[in-house]
Parts: sequence; structure tokens; C-alpha cells
Amino acid sequence: MRIVFFDLDTLRPDHLGCYGYFRNTSPNIDSIAAEGVRFDRYYCSDAPCLPSRSALQSGLFGIHNGAVGHGGTAGDQSLEGESRGFRTEFARTNLFHQFRRAGLHTVSISTFAERHTSYWFYGGFHEMYNYGTGGGERADQISPIAVDWIERHGKEDNWFLHINMWDAHTTYRTPAEFGNPFEGDDFFDHTWMTQELIDEQRKEASPHGVHEIGMYNNTPLPDYPRQPMEVRDMDEYRKLVDGYDCGIAFMDMHIGYILDALRRAGVYDDVSFIITADHGENIGELNSYSEHSTADNITCRIPMIVKWQGGMKGISDSSLRYNVDLAPTIADLFGLEPAKIWDGESYADTIREGKSVPREYLVLSQMAHVCQRSVLFGDWLWMRTYHDGYHNFPREMLFNIREDFHEEHNVAEEHPEICDRAAHYLLDWFDENMMSSRSGHDPMQTVLREGGPFHTRGELAGYVDYLRRTDRAEEAERLIARHPDEL
Repeated sequence: MRIVFFDLDTLRPDHLGCYGYFRNTSPNIDSIAAEGVRFDRYYCSDAPCLPSRSALQSGLFGIHNGAVGHGGTAGDQSLEGESRGFRTEFARTNLFHQFRRAGLHTVSISTFAERHTSYWFYGGFHEMYNYGTGGGERADQISPIAVDWIERHGKEDNWFLHINMWDAHTTYRTPAEFGNPFEGDDFFDHTWMTQELIDEQRKEASPHGVHEIGMYNNTPLPDYPRQPMEVRDMDEYRKLVDGYDCGIAFMDMHIGYILDALRRAGVYDDVSFIITADHGENIGELNSYSEHSTADNITCRIPMIVKWQGGMKGISDSSLRYNVDLAPTIADLFGLEPAKIWDGESYADTIREGKSVPREYLVLSQMAHVCQRSVLFGDWLWMRTYHDGYHNFPREMLFNIREDFHEEHNVAEEHPEICDRAAHYLLDWFDENMMSSRSGHDPMQTVLREGGPFHTRGELAGYVDYLRRTDRAEEAERLIARHPDEL
């Protein structure tokens, strides 16, 4: 068997043609989706980059694997502790090792492990290719490595090739010679953003918001002309979306080059494909721009496309799914015994037979930029904020994401019964996961004890000064009142 896994950083599904986007950003990804199964309500359990891939690779929620942040104690997976044998349990249960268990030669082309010094990500691989730029590379630097490997080994049998691309991740870095295939299109007829909303958002405190896309500043980046560092009007908003969409289109073009290499090797029709991402990208939702800093429907929703040999073709599934479900699904597809510790549930029957595998709700977490846990169920997204990441978020937010996909209207006060139901789901989830926790400790408490989300530590005084200098003194005072111990 031959398998290609496209791991495409920061890719929100609603910017892909196969998920209904109006722009032709992804013809090659769309072609694979047409031949496989598209999952429409697929989410990372923990965001952003490091926590998401830790959950994916371990098959465990962040509350169990421990890696929920970007630094401090929570930037590492928890030690196994006293029960550790000569090798860790992770060595046997990690996602990529399941492909080895199935008899495949496993290969990764990725800089992720070095970017976050998370070398557990290499678990299960025979070969690793690290371009060495820590996620700052472009698809035209990655696709030649993949094409070369396919030219040397593609005709062999029983291999798994993991390919990680970062072009949709801020800062948007598509080369100038690619141009802008979307210039002059009918963008303004499709966008949800308005000048009125931009004007309101510019009054708010919001790291990585419309006023300071650089997180705590709006300093221009001359080397990245596709990346606005501030949005003042609709034309600048369009430029930002164009930068993101060009990153997807450029990446998709290089995916096409890899597919062509498989065709030249004469094996394309025998290859199974998995296409997914670590998280999405907020482009104005919750006043977050070019960033993935919340536990919401935009940051946590990711694409999942599976074209499996002998599997279903051209169907979609709307069941709620987590990225931690992939490890048990792969084990199931190969007929392997599942690991008892996995938090995920197999959806192999959806791939094989098109059967729906329903879930009642999901819990989504973010602790690198904010501390939030959110519950997604039916049409509702309920968000509970423990540390606002200096956004002045209310402690409780509720959105009807079917009617309000871009999360413009917090309706928590209008629907207390829905909020109570969501809080009950979260409490049940928390109790269940704490009772099955080996450490008996919630890593979010570690994050809060160590000074809050990593990307806020030591930043409040400078940000308050910046807010005052940009006519947002009232927002600065609100932050001081909420975080007196962080100045």
C-alpha cells in the first residue's frame, strides 16, 4: 500500500473549493476530495500548532498529553512517569507508528519538530527530511524534496509519505512572481466583512487584531508585501484575504506537482491520500486577523479528506469529529488492535461504507494565546474564557454558527438555557477526563499558574502603553482592572 499524507498548516476548510469556496484556490485538493470522503465538521481538540499536533500524534486530548501551550511546562508533553518502561507507551501508540505496524516504510518531510522543539513528532518515522527553516519555508522548497523521493522510491510498495507545508500560515509569503490570480474578482460580493465592523474593531483591545496584526504592534514587514499589519478599510481587508488565499493556491499548485510525480511513476491510482491541517485561520472573526488564537469554530475547524483504496468515493460526512480520532481510525483500517489509552474514536466505517458515526458534542481548547474551553453541539458554539489574552473577551460567549458562521453576535444573554446545557457538557467532559488522567492534573492550571498563556507573558505593560497611544485608553484601563497582577 502507498499513502500520502498532506499536512497543510493553518488551512481553514471554507477557503477550499471542495468545501464551497467561491474562489478556485485548490483544484488539486478538490480533485482528491472528489475521489474520497470529505469530513465537514472536523476539529482539532486543542489549538494552535503545537497542541494540535500533539493531540494528533498521541491520540490524546491536551488535558491528557499535557502539551497545551507554546512555552513553559505546557510546551512539552507530560512525562509518563513511574509506569514508563524501557520504551515509552507513546512509542507504541503514536499515530505515525500505526503505519509502521501495518508494514509501511514511513517518511516525513516537515520542519515542525524543530520549529517547536517537539521531537516526539518524529515518533514512528524511518526517514525525516527537515528543510531547517522552522516553518518559514515555502511550498516550492518542499515539493522538490517530495518529488525527488517519489522518483527514487515511488514504484516501491508499502510506503507512507508525510508532507508538511506552511504557505497559509502567517506571515503570508507567496513569491511575487506567482502574481495574484484573484485580483479583480467579485470578492466584495462574497465577503461577510463590512467597513462598519472594521471601524468598531479598531476601537477594541485585541492582540493580532485589526489594529495590530503583529500581535502587539502594526510594524510593516517589507519582506512580506502580501501581509498587511493593519486593516483600516475594505481594500486592505481584501489584500489580507488575497495574501492568505494566494498561499493556499501556491501550495495547491505544488501539491499538483507531487501528484504529477506519482502519475509519472505510474502509481497515482494506487495511492491513498489523507489531507488535513493543524488548525484554521481567523481572518477578522473575534477581531483576530492572520491568527489562530481562540477556541472557536474558525480556529479549530480543519479540513479532513480521505481517499482510501477500496473506500467510498465522492461523499461527505457531517458528523462531529476530532483530530484525535485519526489514530484509532488508521488502526481500524489496517485491522490493528487499538490502544486503550486513545481518546479518539474510529470513523473507519465512514471511509469504508459511508456510515455516519455521530457524536453529541465536542470540547475545543486553546491555551497558547488565551485560556479557553469551548463546547460545540448542534448549531451552537459556547465559549468559556479563563484568560482573555488581553482581548477583553467576556467570560461566556455563545454563537449560533449556522446563522452566524463568523461569530459576530454573542447571544449568551438571550439563551441562558443553551449556556447551561453547554456548561453541563463541559463539566461532564472535564470530570471524565480528570478521572482517566494519569497525572490527575489539568494542564490549564499550570498555564495559569506560570503567568498565563505563553504569548501574553510580560506583554501587558507595553500593550497598555500602546493602547493609550492609539486612542484606546478605556480598553487599556479595562485590561489593567482584569489583570492587575500581570503589570
